[in-house]
Amino acid sequence: MRLISINLGNPQPLQIGNRATTTGIYKNPTEAAQISTLGLVGDHISDQEHHGGPDQAVYVYSAEDYDWWMEQLGEALPPGTFGENLTFSSFGEEPVRIGDRFRVGEVLLEVTAPRIPCSTLAARMNDPQFVKKFRQAARPGFYARVLEAGRVQQGDPIQKISAPAAFPTLSEVFHLWYDKAPEAARLRWILTAPLAERARAVFAARLPL
Repeated sequence: MRLISINLGNPQPLQIGNRATTTGIYKNPTEAAQISTLGLVGDHISDQEHHGGPDQAVYVYSAEDYDWWMEQLGEALPPGTFGENLTFSSFGEEPVRIGDRFRVGEVLLEVTAPRIPCSTLAARMNDPQFVKKFRQAARPGFYARVLEAGRVQQGDPIQKISAPAAFPTLSEVFHLWYDKAPEAARLRWILTAPLAERARAVFAARLPL
C-alpha cells in the first residue's frame, strides 16, 4: 500500500438547493503536507459541526474505490474528488475495522468512523441522487484520529496495524447507521470500539432507556 495523493481544500462557494454556503470539499493535490492532531495543515473545513475535530481529523479514500466509481459513472475522477485528505492505493485485503491503524510517513492514524454522505457531497458531484448512490455503494472510506503527528509525502509506503477482530468493520458500522430498528446488543457492541465521538453519540442515543 502506498500514499497516492495528498489533498488540501481551500474555501469555495457551493450552492446546495436554495442555500448558498462555503465548502472545503474541493481538494487539490500537493506533494507533501504536515498533519497535526486536528488534520492537514492548510486544509479548510467549513462544516465543523459534522467534520473535523480530533476524532475526524483526516478523511481517507482508496484508489480501488475510485476505480469502482469510475466504472459505474463512466467518467474520470481525480484523487480528492470525494473530499478526502489522503488517497491510499488500497486498504489491504482484509476489511477495515474501527481501531485499525495505518502508519503513513511519520504519521500514525487510527480509524474512527465511516463517512456518512451528505448534501454537500451530492452538490459537489452535481447529482441530487448521489447521497443515495453513495449509501448503496457502501464504499464510505474512513475518518481517522491522528495518534502521531508528522509529515507525509506522496508515494510514502503505508503499513497497516490491525485492530482486534472483535471490533466492528467499517461496513458493519455504516449499515447499522441506517438500521431503523437496531438491536440494543448490536449498539452496545459497536460502542465497545474506539469510535469518533460524533458517531458514538448517535449510537448511544439509540440505546433503549
